[in-house]
Amino acid sequence: MRSVRARAALGATVVVALAVVAAGLGVLLVLRANLTDQAGLQAEVAARETAGQLALDVPYDKLETGDGEDHPVQVTDEDGRVVAVSEDLDAISGTGTDRVIPQPSPAAAEKGDDGDRDDDDDDGASADPGRGEVSTDEPHFSNGTATVDGDRAAYRFASVEATNSAGLTLTVHAGAPLAAEQRAVASVRGAMLAGLPVVLLVVAGVTWLVTRRALRPVEGIRREMAAITASEDLTRRVPEPASRDEIARLARTTNETLTALEASVDRQRRFVADASHELRSPIASLRTQLEVGAAHPELLDVAGAVADTVRLQTLAADLLLLARLDAGEQPGNARLDLGALVREEVSQRIGDRIPVTVSVPEPGGLEVTGSRGQLARVIGNLLDNAERHAESSVAVEVRAERGGVAVAVTDDGAGVPEAERERIFERFVRLDDARARDDGGAGLGLAIARDVAGRHGGRLTVAGAGERGARFELWLPGSR
Repeated sequence: MRSVRARAALGATVVVALAVVAAGLGVLLVLRANLTDQAGLQAEVAARETAGQLALDVPYDKLETGDGEDHPVQVTDEDGRVVAVSEDLDAISGTGTDRVIPQPSPAAAEKGDDGDRDDDDDDGASADPGRGEVSTDEPHFSNGTATVDGDRAAYRFASVEATNSAGLTLTVHAGAPLAAEQRAVASVRGAMLAGLPVVLLVVAGVTWLVTRRALRPVEGIRREMAAITASEDLTRRVPEPASRDEIARLARTTNETLTALEASVDRQRRFVADASHELRSPIASLRTQLEVGAAHPELLDVAGAVADTVRLQTLAADLLLLARLDAGEQPGNARLDLGALVREEVSQRIGDRIPVTVSVPEPGGLEVTGSRGQLARVIGNLLDNAERHAESSVAVEVRAERGGVAVAVTDDGAGVPEAERERIFERFVRLDDARARDDGGAGLGLAIARDVAGRHGGRLTVAGAGERGARFELWLPGSR
């Protein structure tokens, strides 16, 4: 089942079906329990009426048990012997014994049902009726069946004990029919079974319609994304619903992704174009010199060819490093002393136009984690930039700062206008457009430096250095 709507409708239908079935079972159980309790109460009343007569020593054959079909009665003695039953009771179960034929009780025989009774007690009442009693204990309930006048039915039986004047304990089992309970439960069950399919159809239909309406914006997003993919037009955007739900957030996130993708593609296109332009100049110059040298060896400018080759090699290395960074290359996790690295880089700079002043505190507390080669490249790029623009001084300061290590490179050149202090970190950007390419860089050094700093969890910023010059500051988190 591939459709979200179909799965949602099926899921909602199954959940509702389970809930309705569970609720229906609960209703049936409660209804059955209530009706059973009512039948038990009726049976208890009938049993206590009969028990009251036995406590008054009414003879067994004179007991008034009412309609045997409504309340079948069975009386047993202490030995479980049946001593009396209601009229037309043919069979019984659930009372402890299924006998329905009364048997003489030995206690009654010893008492003498005929000779021991008073002559003036014509109705069979006890001569001393006050001595019998009915038990006040909670009656025992059970379910069973009884056949009265040939009709068999289910009953709820209540068992009540009574003691007559002779001290004989008798147990009265009286029943109340469960036919009404069974009919009511069957009716409710039938109504639930008949209504369940209708409820499930309604739930499935409503869920299908609501889901279709809710997912309509998603289909619009899908169609627009398919069109963008087919046309490769990243300027297009998916429609954003006016609602503030998850689908609206999905549309906004999709548009933000498209915006970032468009910017990335544009940046890559500019990068390729700028790289091609930067590579074309040294390659063309080198080719020209080689062609002239081939035709006129005495005119070959070896120094110029070497310079163009070095410049081409440097540019190619920069482009390869940017490509690796763009591909998500992660920095190393080596621990290194940034102060020692700065000293090493400065000591290797032979032939700089302006000497570099280095200020590094005593070893300790200047350790960072990262790639030694990439961080050395950052320091070298910052020093190259300072040498290119300084008039008389270049200074490097290393210090511990806010849980990390800061490296500040300061020059006394023309400085960077405040409006251009973020633009200079873009690729192939050079503020001095009139500068000859041989004198300036390709505009990649600062871009590489900031990218490497960011991938090491740090930052690279630029600010003014007093009245003149620029101050580039690299901050990296300390080793943990």
